[in-house]
Amino acid sequence: MRARFILLVLAILLVAGFAAQNWGEITRSSLLNFGIVQQEAPLGLILLSLLGLALLVFALSAASLRTQSLVESRQNARALQAQRDLADKAEASRFTDLRQVLDSHLRESRQRESVVNTELERTMAQHQRELRNQLEQMYHLLTSRLSELERRLDSRGTRVSDPVIAQRVDPVASPARGAEPGPANVPPGRARV
Repeated sequence: MRARFILLVLAILLVAGFAAQNWGEITRSSLLNFGIVQQEAPLGLILLSLLGLALLVFALSAASLRTQSLVESRQNARALQAQRDLADKAEASRFTDLRQVLDSHLRESRQRESVVNTELERTMAQHQRELRNQLEQMYHLLTSRLSELERRLDSRGTRVSDPVIAQRVDPVASPARGAEPGPANVPPGRARV
């Protein structure tokens, strides 16, 4: 822009210098043909006036274009700033929405986790009770079987270890074979020891 202005000023100065040096010739009258009419007028002055008029029109049109481009650039800058503000608001809104979605997802995950933990604790407690009951049943069964075996061993051990006493005292009648627990008499689910 500055270079164009400098060139324009230089051109005007050159034309003005040339016109000043040749002013006598520029103002000399000559017969001119205007199409319908012929008249005497200074040709140089008419051409110089037309050149000044063209320069004025050029300067006005350049100023008009420059003003129009400045107005458009300001409007574009305002529209661009409005779009940036709108995009920033939309981005902030998206971040807020994303945070809300993540918070709700985290909350739901924690709720599911607490429900699962509660169910797991409940199930574990139930399994512990069942295991404790089964262990108690096995303990009672083993205790009863062991005491029965001790009684049998004690009765047999007395007979074997003291033959004199065994002759004086009537031998203890051994229990009937059907009374001894066998596979048919053991309740289902319990192992025979």
